Amino acid sequence: MVLLAAAITTKSGKAIVSRQFMEVSRSRIEGLLAAFPKLKNADEQHTFIETENVRYVYQPMESLYFVLITTKNSNILEDLETLRLFVRVVPEYCKVMTEAEVSRCAFELIFAFDEIIALGYRENVNLSQIRTITEMDSHDENISRMLRESQIRDAKDEAKRQAKKLQREKRERGGFGG
Repeated sequence: MVLLAAAITTKSGKAIVSRQFMEVSRSRIEGLLAAFPKLKNADEQHTFIETENVRYVYQPMESLYFVLITTKNSNILEDLETLRLFVRVVPEYCKVMTEAEVSRCAFELIFAFDEIIALGYRENVNLSQIRTITEMDSHDENISRMLRESQIRDAKDEAKRQAKKLQREKRERGGFGG
């Protein structure tokens, strides 16, 4: 299976979030996504559409569509399985399936998409692994944060000591000079 792109679109074909996994121009992907609603028949029950060059594998998600664009020679069963994984990932990051919410969660979704697909091919991961990978903490980041907090705390303590020292000196001077 070679996956060209994964996208969440409106019913009219406007891309809300799109991730290309192969070297394909943005305008080509936008054109393919814009053509998608025109190719879809409302009365068909299929979840894929084939054209001369690509295959659209899609699933409705409330008022949106999740669309995978693959090469025609990809395995349709693998495509459908990959689509199911993508569709299960989206609610992990978006609480409601609206255009605004998907836009708000775009970066988290793209990070998750990158864990599913590498160079156009599906990685052997499941939903819990994707969740773990995207939530991973960096040990170096934690150490850096703790060091920064320690420095801030030390600076505050030093400022308090300096303030007390200045008050003490002021009192001493005030008591002698009168």
